[in-house]
Amino acid sequence: MGKNGKIFIITGMSGAGKSQALKSFEDLGFFCVDNLPIALIPAFAALIQSRRYLKSVALGIDIREGRFFKDFVRTLDNLGKLGLDCRVVFLDAADAVLMQRFSETRHRHPLGKNIAAAVKEERRILADLRARANKVIDTTKLTLGELKEILSGMLELRRTAEMKLSVISFGYKYGIPLDADIVMDVRFLPNPYYVPALRAKTGLDAPVGNYLKSKPGFRNFLKGYTDQIKALLPLYVKEGKSYLTIAIGCTGGRHRSVYIAGEMARRLTSAGFSVSEYHRDIRK
Repeated sequence: MGKNGKIFIITGMSGAGKSQALKSFEDLGFFCVDNLPIALIPAFAALIQSRRYLKSVALGIDIREGRFFKDFVRTLDNLGKLGLDCRVVFLDAADAVLMQRFSETRHRHPLGKNIAAAVKEERRILADLRARANKVIDTTKLTLGELKEILSGMLELRRTAEMKLSVISFGYKYGIPLDADIVMDVRFLPNPYYVPALRAKTGLDAPVGNYLKSKPGFRNFLKGYTDQIKALLPLYVKEGKSYLTIAIGCTGGRHRSVYIAGEMARRLTSAGFSVSEYHRDIRK
């Protein structure tokens, strides 16, 4: 792997899709190891660093590890001293979905408690690790194909200072995306849903965009908010952030948030950033 070796560590809530994520990394050509004890990570890193043909490595780590976060942070710091670029991907999902997945599969939760109590305790234990992660992925409503697409997009990064942006539209009535880093509420804008000719359309349709652009102050808002995001990005990069998810929300996630998310994605792309666009609730 050389001095610029990169290791992806896949972790997160039990039932959030770690195994599926590792399988996706494997499909993308990575050498994958699941449930490697944290104490063995430095030795494993030294081994792969000395064998140049292992250029892409993904490790699966979960709550079954004792003294999880304290040892993990120390290990990450040591890997950095070895010259390895270690990226932490944290998989998450809504509590209700996690409990449903355990109930459907009849698997025992690693913490060994009733499912609801175990999920609550695990979320408490992993809170600091989630905050430290380079990328949080909310799998609540993702298909396996969509998860693989997100992971594949992450791998397009060529340099540490290059940031991958995701702009997501959503409806507040369906909940805020768990992986959102920045959230903008655009429900202050007039709702096209209450215009009969626009109700069945979405923010991808030109009449909805024209309606919003005609409202006083809209253009200034969009320019000002986009400029603010552009100004913040270098600060996120300075803090070691390589992936950033910007979520734009309205009531139902079909009109206002969709149009604004699309416009923001277009403007950020034109400014030279690597941007993906996703409309979570547009079909609801």
